Amino acid sequence: MERYYAVAVVTLLCSFMIFGMALKVAKTHSTTGILAPTMTGDPRLERAARAHANTLEWLPIFLPALWLFAIYWSPAWAAGLGVAWIVGRIAYFVGYLVDPMKRYPGFFIQSIAAFLLLFGALGRIVYLWLA
Repeated sequence: MERYYAVAVVTLLCSFMIFGMALKVAKTHSTTGILAPTMTGDPRLERAARAHANTLEWLPIFLPALWLFAIYWSPAWAAGLGVAWIVGRIAYFVGYLVDPMKRYPGFFIQSIAAFLLLFGALGRIVYLWLA
């Protein structure tokens, strides 16, 4: 079990990141005067809500891939790629808040990390299954 501590920490850091993004959306609701459930009317709110939602949309790809990569390949590599994914998502979120065109570097970082985890896990599982 100890070998998965780093992956567990990355999973929890991911949860803290999502929570922080949710707080930013709530704060933006407050500062714009646009109260929930309304999500439109100010570009700052729309960007914050969209960037948060985009991150949530990637979670069903990232989390299973992270854990399956850790189980079938390496917990250390999975944790490292998981940290890269989190850094990419934060860069994406911050970039999107500033200007939607500035979200692309973060998107690139997180998508490479996610696809390495996803296809690495899938490839290893298929290889072991067929071996």
